[in-house]
Amino acid sequence: MVARDEQIDAEWAEFSRKLAIHLRKLRTDAGLSQEDVAYRSGIARYTYQRYERGESGSGVPANPPLRSLLAMAQVLNVDLAGLVPAPAPDLRSR
Repeated sequence: MVARDEQIDAEWAEFSRKLAIHLRKLRTDAGLSQEDVAYRSGIARYTYQRYERGESGSGVPANPPLRSLLAMAQVLNVDLAGLVPAPAPDLRSR
């Protein structure tokens, strides 16, 4: 049986992967480069590139701060709900 924490970690990793794919699609649909989105969002280009890879560090799923998410959503002309893929994983402790 998989422990609850392992299940949450697996769901978060999958959610981060979906966020990465969605960010890339929104950016390309807007005709922007990674550097454009990063600069206009006030984040480093390397940080944005990691978000599009679905990671925050080596092997660690992405977990952008709310401020970065809001800034990226504004640059990409979507609301926050339009930036974050659905459904969100259930992160509640049991």
